Amino acid sequence: MSIAKNIEISSTSSTSFEDAIQKGVARVAETVKNVQGAWVKEQKVGVTDGKIDKYHVIMIVSFVIDEATDIS
Repeated sequence: MSIAKNIEISSTSSTSFEDAIQKGVARVAETVKNVQGAWVKEQKVGVTDGKIDKYHVIMIVSFVIDEATDIS
């Protein structure tokens, strides 16, 4: 049996939504094992002088929890 856990993260890029997603997932994968997927919950942009300058995403990242070792 597998059990998954979800965490919510936010990530920002000055390049694109795709870059923000890639950076966010890569950062989570540095500290969390068994990342299986991500769902983009929200996207928004920052605007300065009428031009987009920041791409911001909020994601739910799923990972599988290691099975407990049998200690019996």
